[in-house]
Amino acid sequence: MKTIAVVIASLIAFSGIGHAADITAPVKEIMEATKSNWADNNSDWTDIFDASRLDHLYSRDFVARYQAAAQFPAVDDDGISPFDYDVIVNGQDACPLEDLTMAAAPVVDGVAEVTVRFRKSACSDAPDAKDYTTVHFLVVDEGGKPVIDDIVTENIETQARDSLKATMALIAKGQ
Repeated sequence: MKTIAVVIASLIAFSGIGHAADITAPVKEIMEATKSNWADNNSDWTDIFDASRLDHLYSRDFVARYQAAAQFPAVDDDGISPFDYDVIVNGQDACPLEDLTMAAAPVVDGVAEVTVRFRKSACSDAPDAKDYTTVHFLVVDEGGKPVIDDIVTENIETQARDSLKATMALIAKGQ
């Protein structure tokens, strides 16, 4: 009975008054930017962590960790990012993203997991070119709107899940 109450409370947290919030909305915005970044259209690179996106797409805890990690910029052109790779494709190189799918799991303990899968190397001749990349966005309700609280990638080599918040904490410690 307690589990049912938790699920109902979690759903209410995402429902607003009279309508369900789209828990995939912040993920869609990030994936559109990422898709555009790797498209063959020569458009300017979209920073998924620019101030305007940090302000409305990510949780307060995520933003605090990002800002702490940003004190230790990676070697890059603008000198402000704590990352020297694209955290969504989990690498420095990719092709235009193909076969992108997105699925939201039910809210559990106040967190909805939105799973995104895509092929990032389809234009390559590498043996793993047809493999899918899977990214899990953990979405929470904050102030009545869904926001990304963590981005978790699957490490193909170790079969482990890598939390971006944990990575940012290590960067902030200078590791």
